[in-house]
Amino acid sequence: MTFFIVIGLLAIASGCVGIYLASPHQSWCAVSWPRLPAHSVGVFLLLLGWSSLLQAMHGLTAFFVLCTTLMWVFVALPYVGALAHLGRK
Repeated sequence: MTFFIVIGLLAIASGCVGIYLASPHQSWCAVSWPRLPAHSVGVFLLLLGWSSLLQAMHGLTAFFVLCTTLMWVFVALPYVGALAHLGRK
């Protein structure tokens, strides 16, 4: 049970990172990733994460965990980039 939750959360976080790195305003890399492949892989990882969460919990709960994780990761990613940028100076 816990295995599916961990895999789901890791897949969701990885999908968010892929989508974020394709953004033109991301601050992790000098050049953003190619948009279509990064978004495609990111959406695939989000769906994989949600389907993994569905193995461990009810559908509505899995959707809530997906949305909460999306919000948390997409809010945290720019701050991680800003902290990394401060560390490079």
